[in-house]
Amino acid sequence: MKKYCTIFCDIDGTLFEYRKFETYMNTKPQVITSTVNSINKAFDEGHHIVMTTARPEYLREHTIKELKETNINYHKLVMEIGRGTRILINDKENPLIDRAYGVNVVRNKGFDDKQQKLFDDILS
Repeated sequence: MKKYCTIFCDIDGTLFEYRKFETYMNTKPQVITSTVNSINKAFDEGHHIVMTTARPEYLREHTIKELKETNINYHKLVMEIGRGTRILINDKENPLIDRAYGVNVVRNKGFDDKQQKLFDDILS
């Protein structure tokens, strides 16, 4: 039986080019295609997608609207997370097999070839 991954994905600078909070209501998001395509493919394959963002809660409906209008698929949206470094802590069933990974993309650039391969390898 295949175990599906849970993918936590930041929004601004990762799926959309970075914008300041105060500009969201009067600017359209610019999609970062490589990341969006990879997230949507993972969603279509059955993986669980959790969007994370430091955006304040008052922007929830606007954020949902932007994700919908740009055809980005996800299961959950977590708002108001810290703007600093994010750390994922997870258990290991087998000491030889990692069950948590981090992929750090350069802001507004999306996946490079090496990151894309790592992402694809993890999901396969």
